[in-house]
Amino acid sequence: MDNPVNWASRFKRFLLNNRFVLFMLVLLLLGLNILVLTKISFVFEPVIVLVKTVVLPLILAGIAYYLLNPIVDFMEKRKVKRLHTILLLYVFIIGMLAALVTLVIPVIREQIMDLVNNFPGYAEIARIKVEELMGSNLVSDLQETVSFDPQELMKTVSEKGSEFLNRTWTGLGGFVGGLIEVVLAIVTLPFILFYLLKDGKRLPGYILHFVPTRLRGETSRVMKEMNHQISSYIRGQIIVSCCIGLLLFAGYIIIGLKYSLILAIIAACTSVVPYLGPAIAITPALIVAVVTSPIMLLKMVIVWTVVQLIEGKFISPQIMGKTLKIHPITIIFVILTSGNLFGIVGILLAVPGYAVLKVVVSHLYRWFRVRSGLYEPEPPPAVAAGDSREP
Repeated sequence: MDNPVNWASRFKRFLLNNRFVLFMLVLLLLGLNILVLTKISFVFEPVIVLVKTVVLPLILAGIAYYLLNPIVDFMEKRKVKRLHTILLLYVFIIGMLAALVTLVIPVIREQIMDLVNNFPGYAEIARIKVEELMGSNLVSDLQETVSFDPQELMKTVSEKGSEFLNRTWTGLGGFVGGLIEVVLAIVTLPFILFYLLKDGKRLPGYILHFVPTRLRGETSRVMKEMNHQISSYIRGQIIVSCCIGLLLFAGYIIIGLKYSLILAIIAACTSVVPYLGPAIAITPALIVAVVTSPIMLLKMVIVWTVVQLIEGKFISPQIMGKTLKIHPITIIFVILTSGNLFGIVGILLAVPGYAVLKVVVSHLYRWFRVRSGLYEPEPPPAVAAGDSREP
């Protein structure tokens, strides 16, 4: 019979000294902790409410910080105090907002009211074109081939529309609550942004005080890389979106497309979402051009193609560069997944969030490679005694 000492040595050799078994035990403990936390999730309800309350102001302030902080740093190098630069920026922003409200908002309101007033006429033109299309031989052949019934389609669309309106009315309270959150975020934005611009450079050092001494160097490198990824993406994407909006506005003005300012603003806002944004932005412009005339549709397509070529060949490579190093297919999948999980906010934050997660996971993977020893090169195979030969 084996004595207890032998059993203990075997247990230590096959379990405690086995890195794979230890890794699986760590995963098991993590899973058990997650299971326990899900059973007592009500304990974290105040924390969740706090996070939901502060996350939107912090996101908006962070975006504004990355846009304005380079100006403050530049002026600080020119021996101008940060506080003075911040105050000058606030005065400039207030003046820009006043000019926007005075000059641009009335034009936007006029175009919106014109679009609302002309919408019944556009709907009538669209109905006539649909009826003309339904009366063509092509559609008749299509109905016979695939058993397409326009009346059944209209009935389905009507039912879906009624269901959508009911859901919209039911969710009106949530919309009002979300609107209140947005208003509060906008009100608190200037105060948060002021302190970020004033004391933001001290924040990394303050965070490192809570990190163990041996991990501060690696943590500092991770934070710097994350900051570089986020700042490059936010600044570049906003500049690219503004350039697209200005180019489209100029193009729409040249061809005489109605509601050019609104359509250009929509394109600039949706272009913040990579790859999917332009597809969304072109839809309203296509509708207006189709209703206007076939020639206007052709002109609009030409303008859109030229702007996309300029953006893809000149603007984005110069401004965005290759800072994120993320494959386009990965970006599309990340945007779709984040949109399904978190809605509009998820779509907007998908790419920078993925970039930050990629930095963290990359550093964790490097740390695991070094500490685990699982990726060390295999030792050369031992040569059998009978195979040894003299050179």
